[in-house]
Amino acid sequence: MPGKIVVALGGNALQKQGEASAHAQQDVADETARQLVPLILAGYQLVIVHGNGPQVGNIVLHEEAINTPEVPTFPLDTCVAMSQGAIGFWLQQALIDEFSRRQMKSVASTVVTQVVVDANDPAFSNPTKPIGVFYQTETEARQAANGRNFTFKEDAGRGWRRVVPSPKPQRIVEEYTVKAMIDAGVTVITGGGGGVPVVETVSDGLEGVEAVIDKDFTAAVVADAIDAEALVILTAVDGAMVDYGKPTARTIGRTNRQEMQRYIDENQFAPGSMLPKVQAALKFVEKPGRRAIIASLGSAEQALAGQVGTIIES
Repeated sequence: MPGKIVVALGGNALQKQGEASAHAQQDVADETARQLVPLILAGYQLVIVHGNGPQVGNIVLHEEAINTPEVPTFPLDTCVAMSQGAIGFWLQQALIDEFSRRQMKSVASTVVTQVVVDANDPAFSNPTKPIGVFYQTETEARQAANGRNFTFKEDAGRGWRRVVPSPKPQRIVEEYTVKAMIDAGVTVITGGGGGVPVVETVSDGLEGVEAVIDKDFTAAVVADAIDAEALVILTAVDGAMVDYGKPTARTIGRTNRQEMQRYIDENQFAPGSMLPKVQAALKFVEKPGRRAIIASLGSAEQALAGQVGTIIES
């Protein structure tokens, strides 16, 4: 029988290229809900984790644009929380509307989620996580920064983006709340944007840090915490590919941890793009009896049935 699954939504499930208004993103959320609800009708209990790269980048740009002594810029951790609230609102409203349209007695709710990271994670000295808009050239990116101390890197041939530290998630603070909501039958949206990154301090308790956590790694942590049967990473492509961009390119179908690790060792997956998805999938399937799936949003149901996508088994 179908059980609990964690669905990790990529940027294509949240925002179309060049359409960043709230109304446009709500339209995309509506379409995403229409794609996800059939999984619930099939008997799966969904927990949703989503990205926030374009959204949090835009929030940061807004914050930087109005930075004054009277209206100081919010730090990145707070911007992540803001993006969680906004995207969570769009998704849960879209899901509730779809439940109503289908006359389903289901509910959805968002948990603004803190995720504990290690203060000594080496990521803090090597920013790699892209956020915000794409720039055609590094020069254009530097001009847009307008003297701010941002780091920019080229992102998988798609352009230049700002990058920030991306420490590995250790645990979600609100784990008990998420589990209680699952037990109550709620479709839970949690760990949005990878979660608000926090460190544990002796004197001050939890403290937010300037970073963005990769949502796929957080999805794997959430899936492990709730003992999900599958981690489903939905993105813009049909699955993970080898020889990407070459005439010999092909999508990887059903496979195992050993084969995928070999592809990682061969540098088959782009950092900041497919690589973290594959790494998160491998982390989840370390325990026996689990599977991780990388597929497109439109083929989620077929991927869970084993018909399409990259399916990694433990």
